[in-house]
Amino acid sequence: MTKPYLKPLALAVSLALTLTACGKQESAEQAAPAKSSSAPAAASTTAAAPAVKKSPFDVSELDTGINACQDFNGFVNSKWVAANPIPEDRTRWGAFDQLAESSLNTQHDIVDAAAKGAAQAQAGSIEQKIGLLYQSGMNEDAIEKAGAEPIKAKLDAIAALKSGADVADYITKAYAEGDGQVFQFGSGADFKHADMQIAYANQSGLGLPTKDYYSDAKYKDIRDAYVTHIAQALQLAGVSEADAKTQADDVLKFETTLAAASLSPVEERDPKNQYHFVSVKDADKVTPHFNWEKFFAAQGVTIDKGFSLSQPKFFAGFDKLLATAPTAQWQAYLRFHTVDDASPYLSKAFQDNKFDFYGKTLAGQPQQKPRWKRVLGAVNGGMGEALGQLYVAKVFKPEAKERAEQLVDNVRNALKARIEKLDWMSDATKEKAIAKWNTFLPKIGYPDKWRDWSGLNISGDNYYANVKAAAKFNYDYDIAKIGKPTDRKEWGMTPQTVNAYYNPTDNTINFPAAILQSPFFDAAADDAINYGGIGAVIGHEASHGFDDEGSQFDGAGNQENWWTKDDRTKFDGRTDKLVQQFNDYAPIKDKPDAHVNGKLTLGENIADLGGLNVAYDALQTALSKTPGSTEQKVDGYTPDQRFFLNWARVWRGHVREKQALLSLNTDPHAPASLRAIGAPSNMEAFATAFQCKTGDAMVRAADKQVKIW
Repeated sequence: MTKPYLKPLALAVSLALTLTACGKQESAEQAAPAKSSSAPAAASTTAAAPAVKKSPFDVSELDTGINACQDFNGFVNSKWVAANPIPEDRTRWGAFDQLAESSLNTQHDIVDAAAKGAAQAQAGSIEQKIGLLYQSGMNEDAIEKAGAEPIKAKLDAIAALKSGADVADYITKAYAEGDGQVFQFGSGADFKHADMQIAYANQSGLGLPTKDYYSDAKYKDIRDAYVTHIAQALQLAGVSEADAKTQADDVLKFETTLAAASLSPVEERDPKNQYHFVSVKDADKVTPHFNWEKFFAAQGVTIDKGFSLSQPKFFAGFDKLLATAPTAQWQAYLRFHTVDDASPYLSKAFQDNKFDFYGKTLAGQPQQKPRWKRVLGAVNGGMGEALGQLYVAKVFKPEAKERAEQLVDNVRNALKARIEKLDWMSDATKEKAIAKWNTFLPKIGYPDKWRDWSGLNISGDNYYANVKAAAKFNYDYDIAKIGKPTDRKEWGMTPQTVNAYYNPTDNTINFPAAILQSPFFDAAADDAINYGGIGAVIGHEASHGFDDEGSQFDGAGNQENWWTKDDRTKFDGRTDKLVQQFNDYAPIKDKPDAHVNGKLTLGENIADLGGLNVAYDALQTALSKTPGSTEQKVDGYTPDQRFFLNWARVWRGHVREKQALLSLNTDPHAPASLRAIGAPSNMEAFATAFQCKTGDAMVRAADKQVKIW
């Protein structure tokens, strides 16, 4: 189950670009919610780093023809962007993507070696299972020969449905097999008693990115292309051309009704819409045609006092469809999503059809990723943490983790000092904020304890069956947590992921091994570079604990109001200014009406602003330990300048127009080019560092400057 409350740092990859776009195979990626923590790669120790003769930051990449005070992103990144076109198998390309590509190449070496050595590997070892899973995915001849046969039994079961009651039973049984549809189900910390895990049921089931795609006139062409995609998927599964067209229309009608009952991305961000605790009896009142007691029994889950039926409006809409939608319409919907979910693991025709819509049409990606990357994605989806165990052993050194811990401490201390000095917050609320700060749990690199994979059986000759086995294994692992204590040391992200996250329900900040590299962290770099990179990442994740969502949870992970009414009003007033700042941005050339959604991106923008300020303070503390270091230039730039230069470098990159438009609708992160400038333009330290003047684009007017944490 995808946890709606996880707060990742990087530009989130659009749902439409994942090969399991609407499918429940994503439960195989990791059924576990985000729990655990870790700190990002270390930048510097408490003492300032020694003078560096040659900096890892290449100043020749700077475009000195652009005024840094007018276009800081262009000054830092325009030359690099011009010299680094987006690869044909990607929709964006930048610093994150380069690191991700490097991580993929390392993982490729690992899985390739595992596949070649699978026959000789210890029976039941993760090396053997990873090798067999990858081997089966690369066996194109066997996959082509199988065609649609791997999903025939499921399609036959759907064809046999005769009523809404049959549909409800089918959904229940499919979930028990680790292959749920229509909604999401899994474990998570109880918002009111975060030390315990409960069951969560969340809205899902749409093949298009958001509910607006089903009703807004501007998305008609995408809806038409979606219907064509559905019809083609059904034909590949053996449905006649005429029937496929009729069923495709039925699927769109069905999903349009489901979309009307669904929340928008902005609404989903609100914690009040992520948790709605009910008894099983009360849940059955919301869905009288879907029996939750029967559902839980089939999953092997015991529900005590209740569970979170997180979006009651959605589930009421789902139930109405069980009662009123023709069975044939349900069959068309379930049949299509069964085919679409399975397509990445079936023959080439299925894979190409899925890519043509979700890759080309929605996101503008010219070419599909090479097969090894797609299969590696399935390995990460099914056995990601196991692969991470091999990845860490190969590339992550213990000293990197040690240095990261030092930097985390420095940045966290800077955050505490900022909270204590706030002039707009009362002492009563500050005391609660510091109490929350005291319970932060940083997690760095990788888990202290690795998962046990002994119950997962993988063969070398049936790719689809292997993926399904992993999905079932991970689903069972996830729901087994229901009713058990929350484990704060568990991870919700693999070590090989170039990202970081904060989880408000366990109050952890988490920094996988793969992000602890340049440009975020470099052992050879001066303090300014590292604090502007990984230091700001640490500050970003810690600041999520105090963003518009995180600030609704206390240090124990419970959704609780720890604010005075007056302080919350002041906080909302400040965040409203940040919403407006980003609402004003129209980042796509020649599309002046395509604006950033300031409410959708608010949490990330608060974290960027808070994180950069906190990291800057931590840098000043480090520099103060060495007299004269604040003015010591490297390659002609002061530490303060290099701090902001590396912040912007982290966000360098560009994106295809279709993906950019899609992200504006779905991504809680603002475009990277705006993240490079958004926070610095609110900081007096930036204006001072680059000698900017009032009226410059990078100096927001005093009445529009945003200062929160």
